[in-house]
Amino acid sequence: MQTTAIVNYHVRSDGPQAFRIDAGGEHGRLISPELAPTQVRLSDLRGGDASASFSEDSLAILSYPSQVRDFGADENWREVYDRELRVLLERQVGAREVIVFDHTLRIDAPDPARKPARNVHSDYSPAGAHQRLRDLIGDEKAMEWEAGHFGFINIWRPVGNAINTAPLGFVRPVSVKPRDWVEIGLIYPDRIGQIMGLVANDSHDWIYQSKMTPDEVACFNIYDNRGLPSIAHSALDRVEDPNLQVTRRSLESRTLVRY
Repeated sequence: MQTTAIVNYHVRSDGPQAFRIDAGGEHGRLISPELAPTQVRLSDLRGGDASASFSEDSLAILSYPSQVRDFGADENWREVYDRELRVLLERQVGAREVIVFDHTLRIDAPDPARKPARNVHSDYSPAGAHQRLRDLIGDEKAMEWEAGHFGFINIWRPVGNAINTAPLGFVRPVSVKPRDWVEIGLIYPDRIGQIMGLVANDSHDWIYQSKMTPDEVACFNIYDNRGLPSIAHSALDRVEDPNLQVTRRSLESRTLVRY
């Protein structure tokens, strides 16, 4: 089934562009580069009219219930959940080593620390990925990993309720041209990173899974040094059921994978 949503594409610019996160030392304050709101058509993977696979589309939507039911701020759940993610990636993509290094709880509400990311992007540029590799495991070990096959994979899970607002949408990599990507800086109080933003193109093939539940995960590639494309993604400005009032919460977990 096809439907529509609004997304915020990036735009080309003659000068550098960047997000400033926790700007001015204020936790949760985000200053954004210019974005272009655009209505897109998208196919719903729920129901089988469309499909996606990790090997073909850099995306897999999986049923993968967790033992963790309370992803609280104390993070006592991390040991159990990190182990679950390592098992998932060993089984699904053949990873022989997995480092789970970041969890971000995103809440679609007026004042959370992290809101859903409403810009079409992938999490790392090639330079940003290699720098993050070094940040995580050091220069010497990074050289060893770079000589083989490594990548970064995100695991995204709804928390608490099925997703009713701001579902996560994806652009099939085969529909993206190299010129559609632009480099976007990430300026944190303590470090600088770089992502890839996506510029609008009518050929983009948008997909998503409606009403994802806490027992489902989206597993998607955000960098691979052997050529598997990173997949552009964004929270969609879309409401599934206007009569349903639930707060949208999701947990985004970033992993470094060695094949």
